Amino acid sequence: MQSFRTELENPVVEKDILELAHKIELFRNGKIDEEKFRSLRLARGIYGQRQEGVQMIRIKLPYGKVLSHQLRRIAEVSDEYSRSRLHITTRQDIQIHYVDINRTPELWAELERDEVTIREACGNTVRNVTASETAGIDINEPFDVSPYADALFKFFLRNPICQEMGRKFKVSFSASEEDTGLSYMHDLGFIAKINNGVKGFKVMLGGGLGSQPRHADLFYEFLPSDKIIPLMEGVLRVFDRYGERKSRAKARLKFLLKDIGLEAFKILIEEEQNAIAFKSVTIDDANYKVSKPVTVTAPNVEIKDIEAYNLWKSTNVIPQKQHGYVAIGIKVLLGDFYTDKARLLADLVEQYAAGEIRLSLRQNILVPFVKEDLLPFFYIELKKLGFVEAGYNKAVDITACPGTDTCNLGIASSTGIAQELERVIKTEYPQYLENSDLVIKISGCMNACGQHNMANIGFQGMSIRTKDKLVAPALQVLLGGGNLGNGKAYFADKVVKIPSRRGPEALRRILDDFETHAEGKQFVDYYNEKGEKYFYHLLTDLSNTDNLTQDDFIDWGTNEQYVKAIGVGECAGVVIDLIATLFLESEEKIQESKTAYNNSVYSSAIYEAYRSMVNSAKAILLSENISTNTQAGIIKQFDELFVDTHKIDLGGSFSDIVYQIKVYPPTKDFASNYINAAEEFLKRLRAFRDTKIVN
Repeated sequence: MQSFRTELENPVVEKDILELAHKIELFRNGKIDEEKFRSLRLARGIYGQRQEGVQMIRIKLPYGKVLSHQLRRIAEVSDEYSRSRLHITTRQDIQIHYVDINRTPELWAELERDEVTIREACGNTVRNVTASETAGIDINEPFDVSPYADALFKFFLRNPICQEMGRKFKVSFSASEEDTGLSYMHDLGFIAKINNGVKGFKVMLGGGLGSQPRHADLFYEFLPSDKIIPLMEGVLRVFDRYGERKSRAKARLKFLLKDIGLEAFKILIEEEQNAIAFKSVTIDDANYKVSKPVTVTAPNVEIKDIEAYNLWKSTNVIPQKQHGYVAIGIKVLLGDFYTDKARLLADLVEQYAAGEIRLSLRQNILVPFVKEDLLPFFYIELKKLGFVEAGYNKAVDITACPGTDTCNLGIASSTGIAQELERVIKTEYPQYLENSDLVIKISGCMNACGQHNMANIGFQGMSIRTKDKLVAPALQVLLGGGNLGNGKAYFADKVVKIPSRRGPEALRRILDDFETHAEGKQFVDYYNEKGEKYFYHLLTDLSNTDNLTQDDFIDWGTNEQYVKAIGVGECAGVVIDLIATLFLESEEKIQESKTAYNNSVYSSAIYEAYRSMVNSAKAILLSENISTNTQAGIIKQFDELFVDTHKIDLGGSFSDIVYQIKVYPPTKDFASNYINAAEEFLKRLRAFRDTKIVN
């Protein structure tokens, strides 16, 4: 571990990595509860995968921006610690698999040499801040949203208000009213706007996918850009305090909004305003570091297959607002590519473009700032890498999560069926190579990492049982989803569940019907005209399980008989004193509070002290076998069961003490008093616990 101390210049990052190494050691020695360790490692981008004993590492790449030197670093890390494969996610991250958890601290340290992090890439945190991959070059954008996505990412990384929320929190930025950042399906979605010369955003709140998709509410028609960080802080504080924690399935922000309503939510945010240190945060977009294209003479090259080149140009080349430049879209099958190609791509864009790529929400790569006269040269060079397949962001470009390949939660294959459906489109429906109106997405389970329920045509991995109680892999067919732009969208309807092997035939029927009867309409309009019942009757015979063959019991991408297996791969824990662990965490939070105080970050110091008090109260409630849920609920329960009954004397109510956080502004004096209150509270609760144990 000494190498981290000498090689990393950032003391905050160094502390993070050393803490991870220490906690891994404690867990191996049975001194940390399994659930607590899981929470810690997830917040460090370390995720258990389907295969036992190895981990998936998610590398957090805000708004998909990756510089050439960062891509080379990621490739080196994948070669050393993984299997040289890089997987682009639908949140513009990169994932690597089959990593030994004991090597994750050194892996993280290697990434940080080029300012790449895994911090808060998973877990109940603010996940990767995504954005339109065309941000900064989009011909329709009122301004570049990249500096705003970058500032928001940096402000909330390691911020105490969002380290242990009830569930994850997702944020997006859209470059224009086309809403390619998909604001409507995010906890917070920002769409770039200019109002009377002021830069700002249309704000959408409380969207989400999963098994119960919810369209985001319109929160602000226009919010000035200096208000987006204070707004998000208020939203996170309310979500952290009032969000569900007992039932994971109902712990997303969308369920809190559904329960209390938008107006009540606004009132709760207003109650948090005293606690927010910065009422306005001006984002200095003028000093945001924009990648600059190199000046280079176009090499002479010869295009041998002019027809293929012209098709590629028509589907994979995107106009830029900067005169004389275009962006090149690279279609990456299933988001998977390998480190040898990553290095060559990094060199290519560094020497002939701007030394930057953007990862897309559809698991692809965009190369911005390519001079138009360099297009033939880029085509030749990318062809050597196998990166000139036509159909970038077109119907043939199918999005799919990893599914049963590596994911614990995968029920059926998504990658295998995606490859087969792409083959069907290429060979039988080549006209869709240039069709951008049809979007097809696949998820291996209901969690919708492949975003299947917002697609025109979506497939969700499931299982199906025959009359003889045999189990076969299946697909739920969903139809009619679509992005309408400017924060509006349709979610897809569940139409029919069919055996997975019949997925290609279902696609053929849908496309044949669309080709025959749509009369030029977009798919989403045609579906709305016909309705769910029409397509149910078109496909329902495919759901019959009376005539299954042996092939129907073998999922796509494998030769083995299907076995439904969910949640395999997490290692077993050791039974230890959970209450003692919670008290130890409360003590650690107080130390974090004091560190923030000494650094004059009083808002963070106060919130860490708040977290300590709620955590301590939770420990005592659990020690009495009392079930807990929201933070607000814990505070209320503690008063009712311990203060009001005079079991614990605080000289007043717990709520009066803890909710001072909403009453007083985050000054130095208040922070000092609040930290002292947290220390005294922990001291009294430990004494109470010791008395109970003795008796």
